[in-house]
Amino acid sequence: MMPSLTPDVEVRLSVGQCVRTLTTSKEKEEVTKTLHTLTSYLDDGPQSTITSAQRAEFSRAHYTRTLQFLISNINADWLQLLTVAQCTELWDGLFLRGPPDQTLLVLMDGISSLSSPSAGLDRLVSILERFLQSGRLTVLLWTRCQGKVPSDSPQLRETLLGRLVALPDLTANQLHHHNKTLFLPQQYYPLLARDMLTVLERTCKALRDRKDCSLTFVAQALGKACVQGHSGLVFGVLAPRLASCTRSDMVWQRVCWKLLENVPERWLESVLTGMVQAVNRPDALSRIMGNLVLKNKKAQFVITHKLLLLQYKYETRVLSILLGYLAQDRERRPLLIQVLRSLCQAWANPSAVRHTPLEQQLYVSRALLLCVGLLSDAELQELRSELLQCMLGGMQSHLDSNVVRVRRMGMVVGECLSSRMDINGAKLKFEYEHDEETKELLSLMTPLSEEETEPLDDRLDLPQDVKGQTVPSQAVPSQAASVAQKSGTDPDSELDSDDELTPYDMSADQEMSQAAPPRYLRDCLEAFLSSEDPVRVDLSLRAIEGLVRKNTSTAQEVSVELSKVLLHMEDRYNTVGFLSLRQAAMVALTVTDSVPVTEYLTTEFYSMNYSIRQRLDILEELSQPITDKGGPSKSIQRVTMDTPVYPGDDPIHWRQVVERRIQSKTKRLSKGVTHPPAKPTPNRYAPVAGHFFFPLLRNYDRPQVTFDLLGGDHLVLGRLIHTLGLLMHLAVNAPVATQMGRALLDFVWAVRYHVDQMVRRGVLFAVCSVFLSMPSQSLLVELSDQLFETRAWLADVAEGDPDADCRNLAVQSLVLLEKSLKTEMNPAALVLQS
Repeated sequence: MMPSLTPDVEVRLSVGQCVRTLTTSKEKEEVTKTLHTLTSYLDDGPQSTITSAQRAEFSRAHYTRTLQFLISNINADWLQLLTVAQCTELWDGLFLRGPPDQTLLVLMDGISSLSSPSAGLDRLVSILERFLQSGRLTVLLWTRCQGKVPSDSPQLRETLLGRLVALPDLTANQLHHHNKTLFLPQQYYPLLARDMLTVLERTCKALRDRKDCSLTFVAQALGKACVQGHSGLVFGVLAPRLASCTRSDMVWQRVCWKLLENVPERWLESVLTGMVQAVNRPDALSRIMGNLVLKNKKAQFVITHKLLLLQYKYETRVLSILLGYLAQDRERRPLLIQVLRSLCQAWANPSAVRHTPLEQQLYVSRALLLCVGLLSDAELQELRSELLQCMLGGMQSHLDSNVVRVRRMGMVVGECLSSRMDINGAKLKFEYEHDEETKELLSLMTPLSEEETEPLDDRLDLPQDVKGQTVPSQAVPSQAASVAQKSGTDPDSELDSDDELTPYDMSADQEMSQAAPPRYLRDCLEAFLSSEDPVRVDLSLRAIEGLVRKNTSTAQEVSVELSKVLLHMEDRYNTVGFLSLRQAAMVALTVTDSVPVTEYLTTEFYSMNYSIRQRLDILEELSQPITDKGGPSKSIQRVTMDTPVYPGDDPIHWRQVVERRIQSKTKRLSKGVTHPPAKPTPNRYAPVAGHFFFPLLRNYDRPQVTFDLLGGDHLVLGRLIHTLGLLMHLAVNAPVATQMGRALLDFVWAVRYHVDQMVRRGVLFAVCSVFLSMPSQSLLVELSDQLFETRAWLADVAEGDPDADCRNLAVQSLVLLEKSLKTEMNPAALVLQS
């Protein structure tokens, strides 16, 4: 009598016989019987003749090889003998009823190995689609949670995670345009998230039944999906469900905490970032995360430092949720204090104000205001001295900046901090223009109430005009009475016929003045020097520009004296539009008698005892372009108290100049003349360009008692460089343009790495003007030794400068330089251009 065989030997002999039969048989009945035999090893029903030990042995040692054999014979003749129903039941059933982890690995390897397109590939794709639709991913994840895996290793687990998470990428690489909708990221990752939710729900049920589960594999799958950039799709499904389930169920909270604790540290940042953006309430984040920020150093670094101080791409809502999470629990509030100290240091750091992007400074300001708003009165009293030091130091750093938005940001934050601290009842108050940015910062000190932060689906479905309104009961009859009174007829109303009179249109009326405007320039000069009458001074100031342009001979006699008076003139009577009127008059004098007035202004620019305002006025007057001889100058926006005095705050006008110059160099093919040709006029600025330009380059490196151009007067330096760039641009085609370009590049090269972003913007604008105005041949001949170094510097700025305007200007300069070099080095292009 033969000894009985062990289960592993029996299964091995049986599977081997089935493989030989399928390889050699051509009979349909034999093939069907063999497939039934293989399928029986996956059937655990009561009528099954296969023992559990045999099923386990088949799954452990033979299932993967059986599927690989079927895929290798996917085009065999015996498969054509089966009907569609038999293929679906027997052939496809072997893939859909076995261990899902092995099935997924074999299917993905098979799809990657088969050529596309082919019938065999289509069959595997169809099986994979059914695999996902039938919930086999849930079985895969739940099997791993229960630990019912016969053989597992780190290498196998990593491979399975890679196939599971990267399924859309793998199928897209193989199927290309024939890819299935279910395999697209927008469909697959929400499906994966729903399967994870099902597994988490089963885990909660198992814990209630006192059964152990492991969430390691689910946590690894979650982390790998998030680190590959799909956190938005995954948490778009997970976050709302987890927030709802953890509201009143402590088991769900424990499961969520354990899930996040099991996420590997190398993927934890992506998971936390995605979850923080997906939840809508700080308390929901607190229920899902628990005190993970106290247990895990990586989570603490991400939440308290990286998302607040190193990154600045998130919305204000995310900041509110992050800081609200830290403030929710008593054990986490020390971290809130720690975050506040870090934010104060970052906001008050002068180096950070100068070198970090404006967007990041705004982001830190929002976080600081939100954090201060979450402090209790006791914590505020404890931190008052630190907050006061932060407020004073930070306001000084921001107000020292040349950028209007930075200064305005410092004012708003200073106001909010002083209001929150309430130092002896004194509150700071600044005058600044209110825009969307300032309104948002001010609103952060009044956090939303619980009712306002409730989800929309929890509120009553009321009409829009009724929500949030309470009408007193006494107002109803009074309103009804007023309506009735309006609708009733008054017998005396017919006698009041004044309502039928049409009023006169007085919109064009002008205020009559008792004094007559001056008719001569010397009368204006006398009024400025000796008159104490505000009306006379106002009329003289409004008439002087027209008189200068009409009486050029008289203007040339008194041009220098009148320029001196206007330069030192103060607004003693609060004249409307004083700065613009004074500037228009000085520009008219500069146009009428260019050389003497320019010589006086350029000399006075470096003289002592002038204020910054006066030096900026000189630069504005020198850089105002000349328009038609008979009319006032209107080509560039005039500088008034309401407009910026340096390029970075209102870059539209000089950008338009650069863009217009680029457009003029661009050749376009058209069917006819779309615009009438411009009337040629001589460049009146070209003969005197040197008188405007070169005197401004002297003495810039000689500091004075009240004026240090290369020291602390960054505002004047930036405006000076911008003025020189404008003068360079206006000198296009002038004989002196080459000398001006070389001198300007030598000047700005020394300050190209200036700490102030306004100076760097001016430098890049000046370089742009040089490339626009100098002829290509002169650019290559005169500046050949500097071009390659300039090109490398511009590339560094375009890639790494913290200021966005500087990066954009550097890119424009590189484009202009490349175009000029190509035009000069390519004779064919030069011929075409000519």
